[in-house]
Amino acid sequence: MADQDSLFDLKAADAAAFLARETPDEAQREVMRLCEALIFAATEPLSEDEMLKRLPQGAALAPALAYLKAEYVSRGVNLVRVGKKWMFRTAPDLAWALQREQQEPRKLSRAAMETLAIIAYHQPATRAEIEDIRGVALSKGTMDVLLETGWVRLRGRRRAPGRPVTYGTTENFLLHFGLEQISDLPGLDELKAAGLFDGRLPKGFGVPQPRDDAGLLEDEEPLGEEPLNEAFASDLPEE
Repeated sequence: MADQDSLFDLKAADAAAFLARETPDEAQREVMRLCEALIFAATEPLSEDEMLKRLPQGAALAPALAYLKAEYVSRGVNLVRVGKKWMFRTAPDLAWALQREQQEPRKLSRAAMETLAIIAYHQPATRAEIEDIRGVALSKGTMDVLLETGWVRLRGRRRAPGRPVTYGTTENFLLHFGLEQISDLPGLDELKAAGLFDGRLPKGFGVPQPRDDAGLLEDEEPLGEEPLNEAFASDLPEE
């Protein structure tokens, strides 16, 4: 059987070919049925650890999910992975049939979008690091908006003078932007192809490989109970 991670990224044509040459045995089929029922009944994305708790001891979860995802690739709902959690989602090409009129959500300001992008690509990032990259002060209002959307979270504190708070993205960020993992964010070549970079780029210019470790890094420590004491600029319009 192919590498599990590559199977989780199967497209429709590849999934059909995979299922034509790979047939789950009776035990795998039963695990698939159990996973399907658990994910369907869950009210929110279901983690692999939660599924393992409910499966028979020794059950092979990864191949069962790979088979199951392949079977759902061409259906009206798809099985998708967000980090280490799974959920059923309407097939993207059928979204038009399920649209309803609703209030237009508030758009993020340019400052908020820039800050969100910096956090996504550079996390864990502190306020000072965000300001250094943007070249302007970060207002409290901008960060408050990102925290309220649920797309940004407080990770911990940097092991550095002042112990500044570190920020990272959330599972809701992945869900909203249709990403399975933070590394699915576009790289430099993809951004160029989309026309987001015009003209000649500075020598050595690059886009960092984004990462979002669930646990704290070596240079981070838990938030603790002390006040945040983050010094933000006043809520004047940002450049």
